[in-house]
Amino acid sequence: MGHAMVKNETMTINMGPQHPSTHGVLQLILELDGEIVKKATPHIGFLHRGIEKLSEHRTYHQVIPLTDRLDYLAPMHNNLGYVLAVEKLLGLTEAIPERAKVVRVMLAELTRIKSHLVWLACHALDIGAMTVFIYCFRERERIMDMYEKLSGARMTSNYFRIGGLSADLPAGFEQDVRSFIDEMPGHIDTYEGLLTGNKIWQKRLQGVGTISAKDAIDLGVTGPSLRGSGVDWDLRRDLPYSGYETYDFKVAVDAGCDTWARYKVRLIEMRESVKIVRQALDRLKPGPILADAPKVVLPPKKDVVNSIEGLIHHFKIISEGFKPEAGEIYLGVENPKGEVGFFIVSDGSPRPYRMKIRPASFVNLQALPKMAEGQMLADLVAVIGTLDIVLGEIDR
Repeated sequence: MGHAMVKNETMTINMGPQHPSTHGVLQLILELDGEIVKKATPHIGFLHRGIEKLSEHRTYHQVIPLTDRLDYLAPMHNNLGYVLAVEKLLGLTEAIPERAKVVRVMLAELTRIKSHLVWLACHALDIGAMTVFIYCFRERERIMDMYEKLSGARMTSNYFRIGGLSADLPAGFEQDVRSFIDEMPGHIDTYEGLLTGNKIWQKRLQGVGTISAKDAIDLGVTGPSLRGSGVDWDLRRDLPYSGYETYDFKVAVDAGCDTWARYKVRLIEMRESVKIVRQALDRLKPGPILADAPKVVLPPKKDVVNSIEGLIHHFKIISEGFKPEAGEIYLGVENPKGEVGFFIVSDGSPRPYRMKIRPASFVNLQALPKMAEGQMLADLVAVIGTLDIVLGEIDR
């Protein structure tokens, strides 16, 4: 009797797009050797909405509502990236009033907290911790209420405008923000109390989904996923916009290179965002919220409804748009997931000739096959969660 032949066979299975941990419509083709992932191939394209193509058929102002549907958990950041890019194209950057800049920073940081809350809630729930989910959504709800006061919408806010803001802050808004950020550090302590010292949580995160600094840079990873691999890079500090260079905050970096390191980085980021919001509140002085550039900036609403000049002015910009000079620009902002950039080509018409979006989630997803190799199938859920992807931005 000879030895029985031992066959090493791998099995190919689908994970997603309807699996709850794939966060929307991500499909992974997995090659498994027992429980070990040999290869993971992301398949996308189940949600495609063609936002870049749609933008070519809309005036510059009409594109704004499309941008907050990219990363729908961080709409203000996408609005901000887009309006800053158009302002750069128009040469308006220096004309933005101080109040508008401060409000933009304040809302961008509240949005960062809101996005990180959803990340923590879903990451914990995917791995099996349910209590944190309920707590995080309780705090997120308060920021959603602020969004609603500002713009009438709870998720797709559409509040920023080319040249400033769509309206000034409503009465009582600053008090809402201040009471929220006074309480928020205590809430973050609660999340840490539930998770950081928890042995199960540690075992599920530590040493899982590792990616070296070199590999992360080579794959174009940005944001907390890059800083969790020890790379000290943050656009708010290194390529500042909207006056970020004047704020005092610390860039969270952890050289652990694993899911645990990325978890710690995002928790520190939430605490730092609270600090930035507090500084913005202290700086908030009365003043104009729109740049003085009548040819491109929509007039304040009170002028539109009270004067014929305002109405005509508004009608002209809405119906015909404005015509930037021919040229091209790129501008990136530090979204909660990483760098989100807008590359706009103008041919001198009222619509972008071409708009290319550099989405953080899409580029970060490239790191998934590298991080998944050699992990257990159950750890793959932790790896997807730690990247904090949003499919609206991947399948734009």
